[in-house]
Amino acid sequence: MKKITLLALSTLLSISAQQSIQASEHHSGHMGGPRGSSSGTGVCKPQLSKFIPAHLTTVIPGAEFSFIAHNVPKADQISITVKNIPVEFEAEFKDPYYIIKSKLPASLHDTYARINIKVKAKYSECEAESGWLLNIVDK
Repeated sequence: MKKITLLALSTLLSISAQQSIQASEHHSGHMGGPRGSSSGTGVCKPQLSKFIPAHLTTVIPGAEFSFIAHNVPKADQISITVKNIPVEFEAEFKDPYYIIKSKLPASLHDTYARINIKVKAKYSECEAESGWLLNIVDK
């Protein structure tokens, strides 16, 4: 009788251990807390796109530019510089993204300038940086 009890107990322990292994493999990508659902999946990663005018376009000093910012909770997390000159911008929320509009500094003439965008966040996984280059010429 003791052999049957030991065999049954051994089988139950083996099944339980196997289920624990399968559960841990299935949930291995999950991390609890506010960062968990997004750090491995890119859900909180801001996406910057639809840069207008397009990369390497020739424009005049003070020309307007715009882009779309997805996955940015607040527009004040965004900063923009043009050739290292901070520029102000307007942000219009169009759920689920922002349309960002600004102008090139009028002081830039006959030069290439990079529009550099940074999105700051509480967690580094939720930050982004992007931009594009424009050719500024007097016409």
